[in-house]
Amino acid sequence: MENLKLFKPGNYNLNMKFSEIRVIVFIFLMFCLGSSVQAKLILPAVFTDNMVLQQKSKIEIWGKSEALKNVTFTASWTTRKYKITADPLGNWKINIGTPSWGGPYAIHISDGEEITLKNVMIGDVWFCSGQSNMEFPMHGWTSVNNYEKELAEANYPNIRLLQATHVNSNLPLQNARIDNRGWKPCSSQNINEFSAVAYFFAREVYKKTGIPIGLIHSSWGGTVIEAWTSEQTIKTVPGFGPALAQLHQDANSEKLSFTREDANRPTALYNAMIHPFIHYKIKGVIWYQGESNACRAHQYRSLFPALIKDWRQKWKLGDFPFYYVQVANYAKGEGDMLSWPELRDAQRQTLSVSNTGMAVTIDLGNPDDVHPRNKQDVGKRLALIALAKTYRQPVVYSGPVLKHYRISENKVLLNFNFTEGGLQSKGDSLLNGFLIAGRDQKFYPAKGIIKGNQIVVNSAEVPHPVAVRYAWANNPFCNLYNGAGLPASPFRTDHWKDSTDPL
Repeated sequence: MENLKLFKPGNYNLNMKFSEIRVIVFIFLMFCLGSSVQAKLILPAVFTDNMVLQQKSKIEIWGKSEALKNVTFTASWTTRKYKITADPLGNWKINIGTPSWGGPYAIHISDGEEITLKNVMIGDVWFCSGQSNMEFPMHGWTSVNNYEKELAEANYPNIRLLQATHVNSNLPLQNARIDNRGWKPCSSQNINEFSAVAYFFAREVYKKTGIPIGLIHSSWGGTVIEAWTSEQTIKTVPGFGPALAQLHQDANSEKLSFTREDANRPTALYNAMIHPFIHYKIKGVIWYQGESNACRAHQYRSLFPALIKDWRQKWKLGDFPFYYVQVANYAKGEGDMLSWPELRDAQRQTLSVSNTGMAVTIDLGNPDDVHPRNKQDVGKRLALIALAKTYRQPVVYSGPVLKHYRISENKVLLNFNFTEGGLQSKGDSLLNGFLIAGRDQKFYPAKGIIKGNQIVVNSAEVPHPVAVRYAWANNPFCNLYNGAGLPASPFRTDHWKDSTDPL
């Protein structure tokens, strides 16, 4: 603030740096702008007609008004009238309980000037984030399979869509940047450029439960996980000190604009595309990201659980459901031929975090395209997890997952969870995709035989096996399923050094 003294009468400094003048002008303009808009009743961009509010919750609705002005709030699901006084900066917040799902309802907010929000539903709100395979639209820069039929049938007025726009910031923002129409009912006209995975997830959940579903879609293609993580968390992960130092240098310099091209700075997307939503109550998160971190797959073992913990701490809703997609098969991959399986294994290990679930897509990829068009099954597999774990429906939601193993002479005996309907080799009488190694850590193709809920693996080239891996390639040929038609996750029994481990 010392620079402001330069503008006292008789105390002009003609040698000021241009950057200092820019800072002072910026502060002055923000002060004037703030003074002019505080007299109006303003809601954050997340509150619009057609929105979905989380059912059976104590929710927050907040905004700005004239300083110290009384604000009243009524909602058609309750006879109670709420009254709050704005603080000296014009900020106000109301906490209100919501009933079980239903609607439509109307909300009236007034400080003398009234805002009415119409066609509001009470239901479950799912936050949808990640990179390009979450961003992948129904029909836009590319299209899902059978998109003409899918678009024609995409009329679900009780599924509501909110699209966040791309923006990044060095500092946490308070208001989200949203598609200018705000919340929209799902229709053939509105779904076209929305996340296909999110839509197919919501469609399946809605069909099975009847609960109105709100989807907040906030993703950005080609982005790394550390960009989606807050500074408080990312600074605890080794290796990000220099990037965070640069972030602070930029924030404290004349770089006051947040439209920089580099969206992959640590915290940049958390600040702009996550932080503005953390007071909006949600049911849970679906996440599809990882491809951009494949070259640092070993680090992802720490980064991914850290992000989940980070978001749960920020939203302050306890261990809410966090369901995610394991990256699909893809022949090219990133880095060497082991980076993608190591990334998948980091994702598999994250199942140890409470209230998580993983949709395996090792059979849904396109070897030649990192953006496979079958988003229907991806969304459905995420929905199966939610239906089983969140909505407590009796559905099978996972393919076989290794439970334990033991070595018997020249064989390795593998036992699995989620074997409903029995273990099966899909499309072939033989199991494919198994590798086996001895103490020399050299892996050889192995034969796998199903015996009940157990698989026996061996290879003539490895007389004394110590480790087994399954589907351990960027684009593996593998075919282990359960009777519910869900594929087994790639796995390893060893703890040998990853190719992506820099140490």
